[in-house]
Amino acid sequence: MKFRPIAVAVAAIFLGGCASFSQDGGFSAVESSVKTRIGKEVRWIKSDSDAESVRAMVKQLLATPLSADDAVQVALLNNRGLQATYAELGIAEADLVQAGRMTNPHFAYLRTSHGGERKLEWALTFPIIDLLTMPLRTRLEGSRFEEAKLSVAGRAVDVGLETRRAWYQAVAAAQTAHYMEQVKDAAEASAQLARRMAQIGNVPKLTQMREQVFYAETAAQLARARQIAGAERERLTRLMGLHGDDLGFKLLDRLPDLPAGALEMNDLEATAIAQRYDVQVAKRVTESLAESLGLTRATRFINVLEVGPARTKEDPEPWKRGFEISLQIPIFDWGDARLAKAESIYMQSVQHVAEIATNARSEVRESYAAYRIAYDNAKHFRDEIVPLRKKISEETLLRYNGMLVSVFELLADAREQVMSVNATIEAQRDFWLAENNLHGALNGTPRAGGTEGAGSTGRRLARDSALAGH
Repeated sequence: MKFRPIAVAVAAIFLGGCASFSQDGGFSAVESSVKTRIGKEVRWIKSDSDAESVRAMVKQLLATPLSADDAVQVALLNNRGLQATYAELGIAEADLVQAGRMTNPHFAYLRTSHGGERKLEWALTFPIIDLLTMPLRTRLEGSRFEEAKLSVAGRAVDVGLETRRAWYQAVAAAQTAHYMEQVKDAAEASAQLARRMAQIGNVPKLTQMREQVFYAETAAQLARARQIAGAERERLTRLMGLHGDDLGFKLLDRLPDLPAGALEMNDLEATAIAQRYDVQVAKRVTESLAESLGLTRATRFINVLEVGPARTKEDPEPWKRGFEISLQIPIFDWGDARLAKAESIYMQSVQHVAEIATNARSEVRESYAAYRIAYDNAKHFRDEIVPLRKKISEETLLRYNGMLVSVFELLADAREQVMSVNATIEAQRDFWLAENNLHGALNGTPRAGGTEGAGSTGRRLARDSALAGH
């Protein structure tokens, strides 16, 4: 009987030593998920050699005008906020390893003396409740580790989608600014011509003023277009994590052409529920809370149970052997409050899952409807409005060459084209943004729908109730 506490303690120490860290810290799961979703690589910078490797890859990508795919790849490699997110894997794995380890034993020593009498006591106690709850705690933290992998992968995909969206907006803004420069030059030439002709009496003063105000308005529109283009480029720059010499990167001159046809996607809602990160994370959070609730039930009445060998000695008597048990007695706190809290948080999380699933279905339906409308609108500009505007311009030019219309009528037709060209660029941009938003709705992000609140509450629950006293 006297050796059982020691045997239990030795076994506990052995089991506690089995917990260890993985080689990749769970990052391979993130790499695989991101590769599957958006076809790009991610790197976790942990050392100077990693930083140099990533730097070389970024430099190679920046050497040529960036496509949308190139910009996404740069962001996934170089975005510092994303690199900071990867640390969540290390934190979650550390919690998992810690859950599989025993709390350090307690050693107590007592020495008293009175006159010629001396009393010595010592005790070495081990937290046995740690050993009893270790499997459940390990499963709990293992579930949270998987949740962290999903959250980090979701954040990486989210950065990729944000970067692609910023690329479309930056290229469209630059394309508009470049076109407005051409319009401004033409308007300036028209205003100068009208001024000269008005001076010699060939055109009325009203015509000259109309050309002058059009030039002034075009100059203001150009300034605004340049400001927007600069702001969109800076937004893209931030997402790619660039600074210094890298700020001179070049983008493609124009947006990609429309695809031959729109995507026909069936079972959108089922696809979203199956693969959205926020739905998967919410499910993981709820599973973790269920595990935590089970642990709370297991430790409701016994929070601290310690056992270990003990010895006492009173001079001149020899040492007396025995063991010591330390137990917290539930006199004032019977654990019912902690249990009620755990059950309420679990039910709250269940409702969060239902809410996120409902929102996911709605978001993907909304995104696909916007995608189809954006495609049809951009296609209408491409196939109807732009060709018709071109024919009108050609006909007006023929009439001008035949001296049937004046130069100012020709210039008026050119002014009407300005709105059509800008609207065409915007329609093309809106289509690519809508397609990007559709992919975002199908993938989801772990920051949506209150998922993070449920996850943080679950962690507080485990610390406050399940692991109390350890």
